[in-house]
Amino acid sequence: MNAKLLDSPVKTTFLPPLHRSFSKMFSLKYLSLGVLIFQNSILVLLLRYTRTAISPGELVYLASTAVLLAEILKIVICIFFLLRDAFWNIKRFLYSVHSEAIVNWKDSLKLLVPAALYVIQNNLLYLAITNLDAATYQVTYQLKILTTAVFSVLLLNSKLNVMKWFSLVILMLGVVIVQVYSAKSTSSNSVHSGSQFIGLFAVLSACISSGFSGVYFEKILKGSSTSLWMRNLQLAFFSIIFAFAGIILNDLKPVLENGFFQGYNRFVWLSVVIQGLGGLLIGAVVKYADNILKGFATSLSIVASSLASYYIFNDFEPSGYFFCGASFVLLATYLYSLPAPPEITKN
Repeated sequence: MNAKLLDSPVKTTFLPPLHRSFSKMFSLKYLSLGVLIFQNSILVLLLRYTRTAISPGELVYLASTAVLLAEILKIVICIFFLLRDAFWNIKRFLYSVHSEAIVNWKDSLKLLVPAALYVIQNNLLYLAITNLDAATYQVTYQLKILTTAVFSVLLLNSKLNVMKWFSLVILMLGVVIVQVYSAKSTSSNSVHSGSQFIGLFAVLSACISSGFSGVYFEKILKGSSTSLWMRNLQLAFFSIIFAFAGIILNDLKPVLENGFFQGYNRFVWLSVVIQGLGGLLIGAVVKYADNILKGFATSLSIVASSLASYYIFNDFEPSGYFFCGASFVLLATYLYSLPAPPEITKN
């Protein structure tokens, strides 16, 4: 009997597919990781370049229009994946949208809060990157880890272990060091110092908005059986409404005078596409990799964007203070992504 089992074709027909499956998962894991590093690094550089590299007399594009276009791209992507889930049956897709988003409209209205906050957050990030160099922006924006942790404890009753609290303290210390250095380096120039303050205020406000909206959205997802893509569709729909309202309230006059696409070029369009795909990339990393690699990707993107900012732009001069603060932030990002140690049960 044992000889028959050993001679059976099971190991020749079963193991190769397993090997191929493992190789495929391994490839997807590091492919998604590499794409996320590229996305995090290139986006902040593109935003900085498109907001500051303006020739005399050239129109700068409106951040509010870019936010709206990114949300439109997100809703198109959500529709694509919902159609795929419906096996490309349009009637089934429309029935799903009608039942989840229209019939159950009270549940859909829960997305109003995170949608409004996401739009505000994205506009604040444009303001921040306009007034901060790419390296300082990247390091400071990691405070969203702290705000997300705090709101997770408050809204989701999450429990953080000692290591995570320790990493948050290191994170705060690192950002403070970077900001103190930035404040000292710009104190001699009152105009630039004012811009630095505006950028810092914008990025800190964006961190608070990011933390609350992300945790609030997570709470909505955990509290219902609605699919992730349907929730993202609802979120993008409300975000488009708020983004369009922001254009009318703040930028209607320049839009009427110079057009909706004033100042747009291939770099602006590329930044819009990358920003619209950002959420999908994070989802891919979480699905195929893990939080440790996600934190590793964030750390590498900070290093990459800082180096690129030094060589591409003339607004960033690294110093010992910056390297010290940035190292603290990188260490905190890595420590926070580590899994919690298993609990020891006492008999």
